[in-house]
Amino acid sequence: MEEKVAEPRETMLTSRIDRLFQVVRRPNGEQHSHEEVARACRESTGESFSAAYLWQLRTGRRDNPTKRHLEALAAFFQVPPAYFFDDEQGRALAEEIELLGALRNNAVRNLALRAVTLSEEGLGTVADIVEAISRRESKREQGE
Repeated sequence: MEEKVAEPRETMLTSRIDRLFQVVRRPNGEQHSHEEVARACRESTGESFSAAYLWQLRTGRRDNPTKRHLEALAAFFQVPPAYFFDDEQGRALAEEIELLGALRNNAVRNLALRAVTLSEEGLGTVADIVEAISRRESKREQGE
């Protein structure tokens, strides 16, 4: 009998796993491959963990991983396992992950490092300028 593959559906778990792949990258900036992550998870758990299974978790085709698999993913991406289980802590960690992803961009990091020495007034001015540019670029992308 042929195993039926579930239709993909986005869940909190799939979006959190995908976000880790999007943000936590190799030192050269490239994403980790499914095979690379699956191999590390196999080595840390001693359990079966294939690249195909990881892809299925990431895309919502499978949605019931074992606790050990999630712990192995957490260890690989260097986040606490609660990132996957606890809504409140997961949201807080998601914000930190977003910040880490932004700081991987050299221009953003240089701007942030320069901003550290600014007064509250100076930070407000920079924030206003960034917001104005962001609105302008958003309108341009929307074709307005």
